[in-house]
Amino acid sequence: MAKKAISSGTKKWVKAFWITFVGFIFMIVMIFIAIANGWIGYLPPISELQNPNNRFASEIYSSDMKLLGSFSLSQGNRLAESYQHLSPNIINALVATEDVRFYEHSGIDGWALARSIILRGIFQIKSAGGASTLTQQLAKQLYSPPATNIFTRALQKPIEWVIAVKLERLYTKEEILNMYLNQFDFLNNAVGIKSAAHVYFNTTPDKLTIDQAAMLVGMCKNPAFFNPLRNKERALGRRNTVLQQMYKDNMLSRAQLESLSAQPLGIKYERVDHKLGEAPYFREYLREIMTADKPVKSDYASWENQQYIDDSIAWATNPLYGFCHKYKKPDGSYYNLYTDGLKIYTTIDSRMQHYAEEAVHEQMTSLQAKFFKEKKGRPYAPFSHMLTQKEITDIMNRSMRLSDRYRKMKLEGYSSAEIHQAFNTKIPMQVFSYRGTIDTVMSPLDSIRYIKYFLRCGFLSMDPLNGHVKAYVGGPDFSMFQYDMATAGRRQVGSTVKPFLYSLAMEEGFWPCSQMMNDTITFALGNGQFWTPRNDNNNRRGEMVSLKWGLAQSNNWVTAHLMRNFTPMAMVHMMRAFGIQGYIPPVWSLCVGPVGVSVQEMVSAYTAFANQGIRVNPIYVTRIEDSNGNVIASFSPRTSEVFNELTAYKMLTMLRAVVDGGTASRLRYQYGFKGQLGGKTGTTQNNSDGWFIGFTPSLVTGVWVGGEDRAVHFDYLSEGQGASMALPIWALYMKKVFADPSLGYSENETFNIPSSFDPNAGCGGVEPASDNSQSPPPTETY
Repeated sequence: MAKKAISSGTKKWVKAFWITFVGFIFMIVMIFIAIANGWIGYLPPISELQNPNNRFASEIYSSDMKLLGSFSLSQGNRLAESYQHLSPNIINALVATEDVRFYEHSGIDGWALARSIILRGIFQIKSAGGASTLTQQLAKQLYSPPATNIFTRALQKPIEWVIAVKLERLYTKEEILNMYLNQFDFLNNAVGIKSAAHVYFNTTPDKLTIDQAAMLVGMCKNPAFFNPLRNKERALGRRNTVLQQMYKDNMLSRAQLESLSAQPLGIKYERVDHKLGEAPYFREYLREIMTADKPVKSDYASWENQQYIDDSIAWATNPLYGFCHKYKKPDGSYYNLYTDGLKIYTTIDSRMQHYAEEAVHEQMTSLQAKFFKEKKGRPYAPFSHMLTQKEITDIMNRSMRLSDRYRKMKLEGYSSAEIHQAFNTKIPMQVFSYRGTIDTVMSPLDSIRYIKYFLRCGFLSMDPLNGHVKAYVGGPDFSMFQYDMATAGRRQVGSTVKPFLYSLAMEEGFWPCSQMMNDTITFALGNGQFWTPRNDNNNRRGEMVSLKWGLAQSNNWVTAHLMRNFTPMAMVHMMRAFGIQGYIPPVWSLCVGPVGVSVQEMVSAYTAFANQGIRVNPIYVTRIEDSNGNVIASFSPRTSEVFNELTAYKMLTMLRAVVDGGTASRLRYQYGFKGQLGGKTGTTQNNSDGWFIGFTPSLVTGVWVGGEDRAVHFDYLSEGQGASMALPIWALYMKKVFADPSLGYSENETFNIPSSFDPNAGCGGVEPASDNSQSPPPTETY
């Protein structure tokens, strides 16, 4: 009877077990069926699984195919990379460490799952390893939001299994690996393997060495815990564990394992920040114009009317302006610069950009030291000695009201007295210097005055034939001075405007040898007032001199006498033909440059002199591709004729004379340039602005230097003129360009002037001998 009782009990237990087991299996199957059909949880539609919604940063490339930077959402600098451009080292390290049977399973590794359930689930052995395959991890990255509790995560697991199986059916193993590496966040704004290779090793994915690849794969387990910037020893140990896994999987020899394990991490950290790296001003300019909205008059303040006009013209004529609100994706939505993985191929040459930034830094560091020395101990510093104390106080109060600190305190309800007290209270702070950040103690108001000491600059270099902008610098240091003086800033141009008047004269039949009186002249302004231009020297005063001599010496009297032959409106029309867009006052003094123009506009204008009278608009981008490599936009130069070829030859004769014996002659005697050059210096009233626009037959480059306020400037002309402030940047830059044979620029290049052209033909073929007289290098005066 006992045996029968035991047998009956056993049968009941076995039956109950199998019922429970089958029920459990049935429940699991039903759960997976429910997930697969979308009845419970979230399963992406097949269309989304076929095209995962990856949010990739847009990449900016130079003309010589160097990555200049990227546009991304905050903490989302994910750069797309194709499988063909991945080093085998990163693939081997990833598979050996994260999913050794990756090529054998179909999304779920049964052996690993069983091992995990038995060893970790039943026997609680934490070192037994996990069961998640790379495909499951990809499914989690793509479709699983962060779990808030253990129950949410428990539901996510089977959903990820179902997604993983579907991904395996839709994609090859190589595509899954590629998506995984593109998707993973390696921290420090390095999302995806391309960004990570750059940030941690300053390299590209195809050049990753075995040890570098092992370190990055080691981070995949827990990027925060194995962060090589925060805990090098922990990251080093994890890297060596990955190397051990590669050895275990026969991907490394024992000798390789021992050698690589002994190597340091070799981190070459490249911080990703839009304020850092090469061409930051250019990248910010590109971002602003590509994301610009269609101008609406009501969005502009009353004093921004000119900006509204400029933006409206840009929207209508420049296809790059407002790109993200003009071009649509196949689904009908507009392109997003931060998430659509665009590839933007620019005209910037990374080598020339580097030379430009070096030249700016070298000259501005030297010039700033001279400025500090001149202003040292002077109570009005950094302002002009011509200002009264009340004028200085007004400038400082206006700057205080425009500061972020002031606006924030005002919003928080502080009274004017409290705000002024705070601005006059000394506090610890860090301030900018060319030798690095300085820790100091000063009041916020004093810090505003200190920053005003620093001179600013704008620089742009472009090809006069196709309009390609080769180098772009908007200021001395983007991290500190973010206002862009290459395109956004407009400053008075001084004598660099004179070639526009002389071009008008050449078009009307004048010649370089035409004579003009070199003496004072007074213009009646029609309102009871008069204007008399002044000169800084009396060289050859009272003599008849040639226009060539007058332009070379930047003589205001000669220029004013020439201006008398035309009307101010004729000068305005000529400047419009040169591409000057801002407000141009139709006044007699226009001939000496009291008009605000950007560096970009001036450089574009001067392309006409190097290009036989044809002006070309600047081009910054040649083409834009989508994330799949399809060209969605291309850009070509826009040109316009300013004057005829004969005028071009006349103007080349005169502008070369500026370098060969005029205000820019230091290019010869100080910097040693031997080839054919043309250009024009410019200095505005009280030395507030220093300009130099110089050109070779194949490159036009413009430089402006001045203070943030026009009241901040050198007291003396010797240091404050364009030839002293701006010209050295041009010279340093061109020296570097000519010294680099890979760029293809030659100092021996010549302007295309027919041998039959005689610059003295309009004067009977003879130029007055007195014009060849030797004199000290001239200075210029507004």
